[in-house]
Amino acid sequence: MLLTGATGYIGGRLLGLLEAEGHRVRCLARRPEVLRRKVGPATEVIAGDLLDRSSLDLAMVGVDAAYYLVHSMGSESFEEADVLAARNFGEAARSAGVQRIIYVGGLGSEQEALSPHLRSRQEVGRVLREYGVPVLEFRASIVIGPGSLSFEMIRALVERLPIMITPRWVSVMAQPIAIDDLLQYLLAALRLPVSQYGVYEIGGADRVSYADIMRTYARQRGLRRRMLSVPLLTPRLSSLWLGLVTPLYARVGRKLVESMIHPTVVQNSVALATFDIRPMGIEDAVRRALAREDQGFVETRWSDALSSAGAPPSWGGVRFGTRLVDSRAVTVSVPAARAFAPIEAIGGKTGWYALDVLWRLRAWLDLLVGGVGMRRGRPHPRHLHVGDAVDFWRVESIEPGHRLRLAAEMKLPGRAWLEFEVTSDGLSSTIRQTAVFDPLGWRGLAYWYALFPLHEAVFAGMLRGIARAASSVKEEA
Repeated sequence: MLLTGATGYIGGRLLGLLEAEGHRVRCLARRPEVLRRKVGPATEVIAGDLLDRSSLDLAMVGVDAAYYLVHSMGSESFEEADVLAARNFGEAARSAGVQRIIYVGGLGSEQEALSPHLRSRQEVGRVLREYGVPVLEFRASIVIGPGSLSFEMIRALVERLPIMITPRWVSVMAQPIAIDDLLQYLLAALRLPVSQYGVYEIGGADRVSYADIMRTYARQRGLRRRMLSVPLLTPRLSSLWLGLVTPLYARVGRKLVESMIHPTVVQNSVALATFDIRPMGIEDAVRRALAREDQGFVETRWSDALSSAGAPPSWGGVRFGTRLVDSRAVTVSVPAARAFAPIEAIGGKTGWYALDVLWRLRAWLDLLVGGVGMRRGRPHPRHLHVGDAVDFWRVESIEPGHRLRLAAEMKLPGRAWLEFEVTSDGLSSTIRQTAVFDPLGWRGLAYWYALFPLHEAVFAGMLRGIARAASSVKEEA
């Protein structure tokens, strides 16, 4: 089968599920070199551009089913680009004898004057159907999941603003769907006879306003938020406001807001009768999104997520979901076991390898507000096990000779972790040190950014000290 959009939010997640089910997958990508690192050994990646009709013929050879999961919202003339891409794809699919196309569009009443974004999503479905290949079009509202553009916008607003000045669109009704449920629909579409292909409206179990989604997110993050309605904010002003207080570009934010002023709820329940899928409600969807984000963080290997030289420079750290990350690496001419030895000995009487006076000051401040301070030390001077206390940290996971993750137990407006990972080619080793902070609301953000200059000195000095200690182990040996 052919998968487009494999580098995108939905397609990237669908790819892993298709591979897990044993499907033969071919991915179409404008930059195949980027995608090849992320696919399984049996998945083929081929170069192609939906705006270039001639590049699609080779990609369609032997294809039975094709997923169309792309759109051009990031471009200025996205409506024209979307139609051209759909025409090229539909024509190439017909010429190659493709038996089915599966597409994700947008909910919205066809009787209304929809926003350009929603109108374009529905127009793409109509164009794909013009070429005679059976098309299953899922029309969905916003998708709830970490990384989803709409979810990230809601997250950014709630995390940053204790008092939100909200325009009228926050009271518009939507029927958000969890990413897990949307993916199940996409997989089930392969098993549905093409005689039943058509347009299916899908959504979660609850119809809620955008304000309700924000309140749900705030409640599950333990944040108290107040909303003040201001009916005079136009979509353009709302998008500029989003650009100021969220990481979204105002241009994309405006297209989202223009879509949000229209209700996106399921009017036709045929999908529930056709598919054996019962989508979850908003509470479970947000809870699942946050839990999946935590799970993904626990499974992250920063040596894979970031280049060996670290992430691109960014004052205040790089963002991964809600988390702020400071990651840096150094190479030492010792094998992995010797590089890891000073890491496993960190804290207690060994200290933190640089600026210990600042660590003691932080511990004293922690004691003042009822925290644990550094009184606990550590149980063994050289070895650690899961659950051991290390000053005001606790060992969350350890792989001897390779990886140590500490979870903070000091009083903080958020959650924090400190991780060390050692990779080696036998003669030399790379030590990656990563500090992660999950801020709780604006107080957590203020805490991180206010202390970032000190963190910069402490973390850089600590890594240099660990490198010196690892090298001295070699010299003593």
